[in-house]
Amino acid sequence: MSYQLIDTLQKKAVPINPSCRVLGVSRSGFYEARRQRSKPLFCKNSVYLRAAFCASHQSYGSRRLVVALKEKGINIGRYKVRQLMHQSNLKPVWKRKFIHTTDSKHELPIAENILARQFNPAAPNVAYVSDITYSTPSQRSPPIWG
Repeated sequence: MSYQLIDTLQKKAVPINPSCRVLGVSRSGFYEARRQRSKPLFCKNSVYLRAAFCASHQSYGSRRLVVALKEKGINIGRYKVRQLMHQSNLKPVWKRKFIHTTDSKHELPIAENILARQFNPAAPNVAYVSDITYSTPSQRSPPIWG
């Protein structure tokens, strides 16, 4: 209430410094309250932003949302979109591609586990291990011609 009183006194040509001193309020507190009052409580662009974000299945970041909003006729900058996303707690969800690399359900013979997790053999050159890693054609790198 005292902040509003200081504001009305300031409009009637009473300086802010003495008003704050008399009412026992800090000047910085008065200016902070003024800034809080001047901020809009609701931004209409945040509604469009949230709609575009949900339409993208929560996958668009700020750059793609700017493009999506521009297509709807809303010109808004990328950093403003980032700020609104942060205020609305909108974070894009990245879906990793699933790559099927192992087929454990096959009818081929499986080698017996002779080592049986005994990693300290009694003598050298008694146990050897190896691994075969398969890759799909899309994962293979091109041959290196040297």
